Amino acid sequence: MEDLLSWGQIFGRMASQFLPVWVALVVTYALSITFKRKLGLYGKLFDSVVGMIGFGIVMFWVFTALLANMVITHDPLAQLSGLKNAVPGSLVPNPGEGIYPYYLLGGDHLARDVFSRMVMGARSVLSIAPAATAFAFMVGVTLGLPAGYFGGKFDTVLSFIANLVLAFPVILLFYLLVTPEIRVTGIPVYLAAVLFIFPILFFSILFNARYFTNPPRRNLYVGAVLVIGLWAYSGLAFNMDPLGVWSMEPNLLNVFVSVVFVNSPTVFRIVRGIVMDLKARDYVAAGQTRGEGPWYIMLWEILPNARGPLIVDFCLRIGYTTILLGTLGFFGLGVSPDSPDWGSTIDDGRKLLNLVPHPAVVPALALMSLVLGLNLLADGLREESLKD
Repeated sequence: MEDLLSWGQIFGRMASQFLPVWVALVVTYALSITFKRKLGLYGKLFDSVVGMIGFGIVMFWVFTALLANMVITHDPLAQLSGLKNAVPGSLVPNPGEGIYPYYLLGGDHLARDVFSRMVMGARSVLSIAPAATAFAFMVGVTLGLPAGYFGGKFDTVLSFIANLVLAFPVILLFYLLVTPEIRVTGIPVYLAAVLFIFPILFFSILFNARYFTNPPRRNLYVGAVLVIGLWAYSGLAFNMDPLGVWSMEPNLLNVFVSVVFVNSPTVFRIVRGIVMDLKARDYVAAGQTRGEGPWYIMLWEILPNARGPLIVDFCLRIGYTTILLGTLGFFGLGVSPDSPDWGSTIDDGRKLLNLVPHPAVVPALALMSLVLGLNLLADGLREESLKD
């Protein structure tokens, strides 16, 4: 057996490791293109070359995160003797049964497999960025809709608070919110208590407005939202879920709350601006004439017509959040010190960048490709949404 793989062999073996991901991508594209005329804006994405490329890159990393256990070649935290800063394609000394014989992308300064850490890093990033961005959107939408629709003092107060938060440099604000000393003050828990209640408010108001004239269905949906929402809320915000289903580690809570807190004011301003424009449209006046309530008009008349810009911004914001998470990891403020998230891995590798560049370059390229894919996807969605 060769002691060192060539680059052609390395890429070939990596391609075979990603086989489950390729299969998932092929199936996704085949089904999406077949039924694209029935899939609304998502289906129209496949009429855009840029959108298809961006979607492919993003879904590659999404499927990599979901299927990471099938893709990795070694435990991302395992240290193998003799492979400290090993070059790509290095042979594992005396590989036992069931142990992959090579470090495909080399080893880091602690003799851990760079390839496996890159793959698991996708799971670390994509388990936080989309969910935290979704929470931020629920906060921004829930507050931005009434601020733009009603205006007045309510709008003035919320706009002032949003501008106050946006006045701080984002990186500095992030850095302050995730430092270990902040956790002692209890500020992350207080912020979680406030921010995590907004998804419950959003869906409760959504179903109440939609089914207000149908009390049985309204009570069913709103009751389900309150039961499930408050159950999740008790676990995520206070780690007090009696069944132990919902929980969040302190470091993860710090990072998650910080992402939501930093992104919410920007989403609020975007939603407020869109609503101020759309509330003067004829269909809004027609809804008011029919006697529809303000929340019904906001959530079921205005919000659907604002979906294009909001979906585009959602994709871009996931990219911004990915960069911010990488920055936090680079500063040593990630989810955990041993986490294979890309920011922490880049920080570990930069210390020996002149000697062995691969431990830092590999996660940096992964981070860059995901953000590039999200930007291309947003461009494709923007292009197609303008055609609606």
